[in-house]
Amino acid sequence: MNRFQAWYRIQPRALRALLTINVVLFGLWWLVFMHVPVLQQFAWRHLALNPALPGILLEPWQLITYNFLHLGMEPFWGFIHILFNMLWLVWVGREYEEMHGPHRLLSIYLIGGLGGGVLTVLLHALFPGVQAFGGPVHGASAAVLGLLTTVAITYPYKSVALLFIGTVRLLYVVIGFLALDLLFMAQGGVSVSAHLGGALFGFLFARAESNGLDLSSWARIFFRAPRRRSSAPEPGFLKQMEVWLSTRRTKTGAGDGASGSALHPETDEAPVPDSMAGEVDRILDKISEKGYDALTEEEKRILYEASRR
Repeated sequence: MNRFQAWYRIQPRALRALLTINVVLFGLWWLVFMHVPVLQQFAWRHLALNPALPGILLEPWQLITYNFLHLGMEPFWGFIHILFNMLWLVWVGREYEEMHGPHRLLSIYLIGGLGGGVLTVLLHALFPGVQAFGGPVHGASAAVLGLLTTVAITYPYKSVALLFIGTVRLLYVVIGFLALDLLFMAQGGVSVSAHLGGALFGFLFARAESNGLDLSSWARIFFRAPRRRSSAPEPGFLKQMEVWLSTRRTKTGAGDGASGSALHPETDEAPVPDSMAGEVDRILDKISEKGYDALTEEEKRILYEASRR
């Protein structure tokens, strides 16, 4: 328990809040709501997404609330549902928040979920007989797919390690998820429209941010951060890089004269080439002068790779 508490405390703010809300509501569902018929029906009818018109127009909050609910009726599959959603949220969301700030993670979570809900409503109206476009819909899958797609588009070189498969680019993981959705669409049980909508809005979010359109500034009010016009990473990320360079120079200068490379500031493992350190220094200077958005994709990749060392 102490190890879990320590792990929980070090999570960045938005990620910690999203995990807490999802897990607490899941616990309330299994301990209380599921066993009280009135509460169970309330959750299904008014908090999960029911895309049929005109009902959804009278309860538009469902487009947001469904992203935090995992209303599985079977213990095993209900647990698996929230488990994998939260694991992907941690695996990808923590690094994204550390690089771009809590407001960006919260924004893409809600925008991805909203996109999944909107597309579900539209497709249900057009094809009311298709179960994969129907409801009620619940779960964080659309929001998480929105996050995965945003990161995959923003950092196309981002890779993840998958059990039994190995290291795979995140973009291929997203494509694989959507392909499986379409493949098993006829069998029902999964809201394909929500997944597609989450991925679509994640893609649009990434493209808009890369073109200088700030879609996440509204979320700063939840984290008491000053309004910034640039979509650059939070100061903590740049400070991390500066500390990395400073530690590198210290270790290089303090060595016995042999080395042209440095060690990781927290470990004594793989050496870091001088060329990368010099390039990171140059990129940080460019950010100071012109802002993060002025970087090329190659410069962003170098900065990203250096931050992981």
